[in-house]
Amino acid sequence: MSSAIEFNVFAPRNQEIHLILAGKETPMQKGEDGYFRVQIDLEDGEYQYKLRVKSNSPALKNQWVETNDPYMTEMDRKTENGIVRIKNGKRILDTYVWQNDDRALPENRDLILYEMHIADFCGKGTNISDPTKFKQVLEKLDYLSELGINAIALMPVTEYDGDYRWGYMPLHFFALESSYGKPEDFKHLIDECHARGIRVFLDCIFNHTNEESPLLKIDRDYWYYHDRHYPEDDANYWGPELSYENFDSDRNLRPTWNFVRDVVQFWIREYHIDGIRYDAVRQIANYEFFGWLFEQIKVKQKPFYQIAEHIPDTSEVCKPKGVFDACWHESFRYFLKDALTGESLNLEELKKAIDARQQGYETGVATINYLATHDREHLIVELGDVGIFDQPAFDRVKFGAILQMTAPGNPMLWMGDEFGQATHKTKTTTEPNQLDWSLLDQNRGLFEFYKRAIALRHEKASLRTDNIEFFFENADDKILAYVRWNDAGERVVVVANFSDQDREGYAIENFPIEGNWKDWETGNAIDVEEGNLSIDLPKFSAKVLLS
Repeated sequence: MSSAIEFNVFAPRNQEIHLILAGKETPMQKGEDGYFRVQIDLEDGEYQYKLRVKSNSPALKNQWVETNDPYMTEMDRKTENGIVRIKNGKRILDTYVWQNDDRALPENRDLILYEMHIADFCGKGTNISDPTKFKQVLEKLDYLSELGINAIALMPVTEYDGDYRWGYMPLHFFALESSYGKPEDFKHLIDECHARGIRVFLDCIFNHTNEESPLLKIDRDYWYYHDRHYPEDDANYWGPELSYENFDSDRNLRPTWNFVRDVVQFWIREYHIDGIRYDAVRQIANYEFFGWLFEQIKVKQKPFYQIAEHIPDTSEVCKPKGVFDACWHESFRYFLKDALTGESLNLEELKKAIDARQQGYETGVATINYLATHDREHLIVELGDVGIFDQPAFDRVKFGAILQMTAPGNPMLWMGDEFGQATHKTKTTTEPNQLDWSLLDQNRGLFEFYKRAIALRHEKASLRTDNIEFFFENADDKILAYVRWNDAGERVVVVANFSDQDREGYAIENFPIEGNWKDWETGNAIDVEEGNLSIDLPKFSAKVLLS
């Protein structure tokens, strides 16, 4: 038995659009609301479709072009047509049944993030065309749980051109990258993350698109800037830029605002995601839009995290001054990298990076602290580039991990940080850079250290407060000490040696609390009398003391 299924396209300035379904072309009728519509009688099953549009884009004016539906939710890998499924007379994406929606998920303040590229995470030897990558990642979720990760920050997973990219040139905003798997595969992955108390964040690109974007072919100037948004800024031009200023006075709407809202609502509703990183917020530069968007997409049933990528980072984008919950904290990496490689040490700037309130951030939850990302080299690579290898390099990576896990702000690892992935970034975003999982056994000691450091942050509530005091510093000796605490009386002290000299019996004054303390790494007892501590500090290392 067939049912009438509607297909529609919003294209208010176009004159003609045809639907091509299963090889048959049917004209669509335009309504006064700007939508083209047609109803087709279809039986339950799977069908392929695309659009034939008389373009209103300047370079294609009045030419007939074939393109996909801008709201297409799945693409066939071979034909690159859209896929529509009908079941019980209605359109569906898939038949997946969620199992873990009732599981409690960690609050924003309690997160340890792990940035991941789906294809590269699968590891060396993975065929980039193998569409089982979501399933392969699912098989490694217990590994991430063992490490202590409770939030996965995925690089873009929407459909892009070809079978491998970083994903920052979006082509289809509602469709999953088909080389990763099918919608039900991604849902199963997210569901299993939730079963383990792991949240899943998407990386969304709303600044620009691929040159083959359907919106670009249908009516460029309705959706995009006619020229570049910033003509003088070649370094930050990545492709045709969506316009957040265009206003349709006939319909009293901003087209791009509504489109992006629909995209975000779709991923929240359909895939149950737990947060979004918004790429290139500095380039979009429209905080009225983001404020409107966040009002439109409020998630009330569970914690949600709205994260800005704004380079250089700034507290201006975060609440209460701005609208975002958090910002990628690039200055944390910037000042810590130079200190860890020994290139330079600016204690004043480093203290501000560790305690981001000194940079204007209201709370630690407003910062995502990282030492590496997809855009930055692993710390072990940065060390190698200045001639630091082997055990000295691993010691400094551990040093960085301690500072990252004990600073206010949510820590984020870039995949492979935890076992010494030492490949440089690729020169282009279309070259695979797959993890070498054999390093996990080779560098097991580093992994175990990361696991212990992450566990320390989970165990000590004081490390998840905003409380921090720098109670000792010596710029000449390159020593810095701070204390973290909570209202229950728990205290954690970190004493950091940024010098290339071992300091034996080093005197730390003004220690916050006298009495018995424990060395976190060795378990040895340490006595503090009259506010004075004598402690051995190996070069480029940190001692963590627990009350």
